[in-house]
Amino acid sequence: MTATAQKQDVIDLLLNQHTEIKSLFAQVKAAKNGEQKQQAFQQLVRLLAIHESAEEEVVHPAARDDASDAVVDARLHEENEAKHVLSDLYDLGVDAPGFDAKFAEFEQAVVAHATHEEQDEFPALRRNTDPKTLRRMAGAIRAAEAIAPTRPHPAAGESPVANMLAGPPLAIFDRMRDAVRDWRQAHKG
Repeated sequence: MTATAQKQDVIDLLLNQHTEIKSLFAQVKAAKNGEQKQQAFQQLVRLLAIHESAEEEVVHPAARDDASDAVVDARLHEENEAKHVLSDLYDLGVDAPGFDAKFAEFEQAVVAHATHEEQDEFPALRRNTDPKTLRRMAGAIRAAEAIAPTRPHPAAGESPVANMLAGPPLAIFDRMRDAVRDWRQAHKG
């Protein structure tokens, strides 16, 4: 881990990821061909899946004390809806009719969700949590992301306990599927 990563707190880490997510949305929309679009979409799916799993395990439980149960419950509801839509989009495929329209609606919902976190949840965390704890939370996010699934699994639940129990086995399965997919793509011929 770099010195910069050690100094980065959880809010800065998540804000950077929000920026990366928005960039990936733009890459999917700007892709010139199906292969580019598929690759950008796969990167987006992976980042959203690990990002939301880690937030559910680390950030939302802490934010219950700092923001409120209502704020956290609203974010969890948004994330659960997003998992279902992302799973549907993944199953649909980037070349399917209707993908672009559904993807545009999904992008709006994800950006609105990120805005709610940035306005309602993160300021309360920063105000009420000491900087050392916020830095430790960033480390916990990185650890949670390392073992998080790389695809949405809406049926797995949205609680921290569900993520900790179901996440690692699903992550192994997802990462095996990713490796096979990547190997097949590299050996097309």
